Amino acid sequence: MDDVVIVGGGHNGLVAAAYLARAGKSVRVLEKLPHVGGAAVSASPWQGVDARLSRFSYLVSLLPDRIVSDLGLHLALRSRAASSYTPNGRSGLLVERTPGEATAKSFQDVCGSLDDWDRWQRWYADLELMAAALAPTLLEPLVSRDHLRVHVDAVARGRVWEQVFERPIGATLQELFDNNLVRGVVATDALIGTHASLHSLAANKCFLYHVIGNGTGEWKVPVGGMGAVTAELERVAREAGARIVCDAEVTSISSDGETASVTCGPETFDARFVLSNVAPSVLGRLQGKEVRDAPGCQLKINMLLRRLPALKSGVDPRVAFAGTFHLDESYDQLETAYLESAAGHVPSVLPGEMYCHSLTDPSILGPDLAGHETLTLFGLHLPASLFAGRNAELRDELVRRYLDQLDAHLVEPIRDCLAVDAHGEPCVEARTPLDLEEELGLPGGNIFHGELDWPFAESEAEVGRWGVETEVGNVFVCGAGSRRGGGVSGIGGHNAAHAVLERL
Repeated sequence: MDDVVIVGGGHNGLVAAAYLARAGKSVRVLEKLPHVGGAAVSASPWQGVDARLSRFSYLVSLLPDRIVSDLGLHLALRSRAASSYTPNGRSGLLVERTPGEATAKSFQDVCGSLDDWDRWQRWYADLELMAAALAPTLLEPLVSRDHLRVHVDAVARGRVWEQVFERPIGATLQELFDNNLVRGVVATDALIGTHASLHSLAANKCFLYHVIGNGTGEWKVPVGGMGAVTAELERVAREAGARIVCDAEVTSISSDGETASVTCGPETFDARFVLSNVAPSVLGRLQGKEVRDAPGCQLKINMLLRRLPALKSGVDPRVAFAGTFHLDESYDQLETAYLESAAGHVPSVLPGEMYCHSLTDPSILGPDLAGHETLTLFGLHLPASLFAGRNAELRDELVRRYLDQLDAHLVEPIRDCLAVDAHGEPCVEARTPLDLEEELGLPGGNIFHGELDWPFAESEAEVGRWGVETEVGNVFVCGAGSRRGGGVSGIGGHNAAHAVLERL
């Protein structure tokens, strides 16, 4: 009998395996795909082209330094040259990684004054204080809402708790900023991977996790791509003694609360504990329950370019695309896209954002691709329901429309910049929520495995627990579906491992 069987070899499962094996526990990881990593992988999607892209997940913010240090991970996470750029006609809003004179001038040009720039600086200073207070608590047992508020209020200034936790983020942004474009740039962090109105607290939860990562909220580029992150986690888990089995699809899980059995093909593995690194709805079905999925809502487009395109605004494309390039993401455009998609229609204007991994980390491109650059686009407010019955058709339509929208800001069409594969086909690939469900087993393509939760106990019974527990005493959730899960963080894996170690 194993001490622990982990169902799913995504990054959280590997984090849990490493912690448990290093503590001397017998650990078996069962992964249905031929490789570990889940969505945190690199791949070469185009035949004859030596480019290894972060095919699904692509940036790292929430992975705590403590996990990196605890497990001895050899990772390089680099800062991007710019934070963001948002085209606006013949000008645009540039936010430097360390905002300074160029950022202030950009606000002046776009807004006509420095009022929103002054408010921006105060707002993000408050958020940074909140992040520094909250981030360490994500690796600790849960505390109550009131306890966490006191903790945040002790260091953060003004009304930041109310603005982030209690009042819809849309109302906060309308109060803080006058300019519609500025509001939108802030608002996108509340919507990536979340299909919600900016006037819903569901958007607040998404915003929270996008701005508190590792105490700074900075999104960094993993050198070598996401596959390098997974490779390191696999290395430390195996070196600690974890047994990792791929091509091993679990078909059922049963438990009496004391011991559990995990069926995988013709084999059944007994264990004292089971950690589930699959979505909670998938876990429910493996336990024989009827459960509902919470579908995803995004499109991801990967591209390889022979060169970056010039911009009509005259901004250096190596600056504009280094950080987050916001495409049609003003506040009103974001809210309209939500309302249209919630009504069952493809948005009339598609909000999206892009960045160029290779500007920060050229190691993902082979030596024969000198001068080439990658471009990743993440489309918002495209729920899985829109793709039902027409996945391939709508996927192709959306790629065309996104490229057309981008062209509106370029001196030359983006299609003229695309590299081609060994067959002469453009190096473009797209993944819809339904593609993610088929390829990765994510129900409805939900990159968060379900709805995000607040990072505090919602009931008195949860206080002191790890946010990974289920109704079965020895079955825990260790993935993105745990409380404080979502994103490439390892937090769910860390917390599930510690919940087990308290009981072993």
